[in-house]
Amino acid sequence: MSPQLPKAGDLVRVTRAASVQFVKPIMFRVIRVLDDWTRTTYDGWCWLDGYELDAKGDAVARRSIFVQPTGLQTQRPAPTPRRPTRSPAMSNVRQDRRPAGVPATPQRRATPARRTADQG
Repeated sequence: MSPQLPKAGDLVRVTRAASVQFVKPIMFRVIRVLDDWTRTTYDGWCWLDGYELDAKGDAVARRSIFVQPTGLQTQRPAPTPRRPTRSPAMSNVRQDRRPAGVPATPQRRATPARRTADQG
């Protein structure tokens, strides 16, 4: 059975258990698992593309890392996408029913400049 691969949006803690290069653990936000044929991997290893995070959770570097998924510690799984819903507060708001191409506000017509007595 193959190990569970992280998904886009997962927040994982990468330690030495995932790869010897991570003597100092890092927090990593996964963008995607790189599974294209150009990156060969050893059995039980994978490439992850994502962002290294600082202590506040801000991205400090975009990285691609080579790790063993069994050594990753999932801190927070990616949120499940939910179906968009219409807010009850917006149910009584009138929707704009103008035909396409009609401006929202009336346009002022440019009036031709009037000649004055000084202009000749």
